[in-house]
Amino acid sequence: MTELVARAEAPASWPRLKALALHSLQSAHTRRAYEHAFDRFHAWYRPDEHGAFSKFVVEAYRAHLLAQGLAPSSINVQLAALRKLASEAAARGLLGPDVAARIGTVEGAKQAGVRAGNWLTREQAQTLLRLPDSETLQGQRDQALLALLIGCGLRRSELAALTVEHIQPRDGRWVIVDLVGKGSRVRTVPMPAWAKAAVDRWTAAAGFTTGKLMRPVNKAGQLAGTSMTAQSIFEVVERYSERLGIRVAPHDLRRTFAKLAHKGHAPLEQIQLSLGHASVQTTERYLGLEQDLVDAPCDRLGLKL
Repeated sequence: MTELVARAEAPASWPRLKALALHSLQSAHTRRAYEHAFDRFHAWYRPDEHGAFSKFVVEAYRAHLLAQGLAPSSINVQLAALRKLASEAAARGLLGPDVAARIGTVEGAKQAGVRAGNWLTREQAQTLLRLPDSETLQGQRDQALLALLIGCGLRRSELAALTVEHIQPRDGRWVIVDLVGKGSRVRTVPMPAWAKAAVDRWTAAAGFTTGKLMRPVNKAGQLAGTSMTAQSIFEVVERYSERLGIRVAPHDLRRTFAKLAHKGHAPLEQIQLSLGHASVQTTERYLGLEQDLVDAPCDRLGLKL
């Protein structure tokens, strides 16, 4: 059947089709990115307006993303997800193989040069940290969340997985120990004192001492679960970035950490160790470096709460 539209739009069929595509992916990061891409496309797609799922529809969606001003890299992730969706649908007889093949030929967005990305100045980062209402439970949670993203350079998936037990004293300071990052690499991340203070205010107000650190809070100002997802962390950052008037995502706050630490003259290799980049192990072996927990990158940010 070449009419994927009819099946994808049926209430029971779209979740099944999405699940089939996601199930074949090995990487949790790719699954998260593709799931977001599928949901975004599904929200845009109107069968009666756009017609059957085809190369023409995917090209129209590509034009829509370009008009929104998305970065080429973000657009290409969206298109890669749709190619995967078409491939899985064709493999299960939900889409004609010729239609899937044509969808696979849709060109990605071209990128000239290397995108520098977005980050905040010290003053902007300071303002963002002060936006949450520290008198409410949600505000205390959000301030701790922002403090860890900016102060420790964590990925949102790492923050979602972070537990109270990860935060331990080392060399006379608080650090996040045995943090499992991208590629299953394990690292230790120093925490600035102001970030630890924000975490302590949040956990004391919420009344828990173990388990996941980031937890949902309902409109009544009460805990509403035991853990937040990476997507919900993204939405918190998005909400405060709108108030700040500058469009930033969690990864931009990670980039802000690196930029401010570098401007504060933190050694580059120490910044790499804190961020857990893929080249850290090579750099560490080549230079014989060890992470400095006394004079850590997060101490050079110049921020406070």
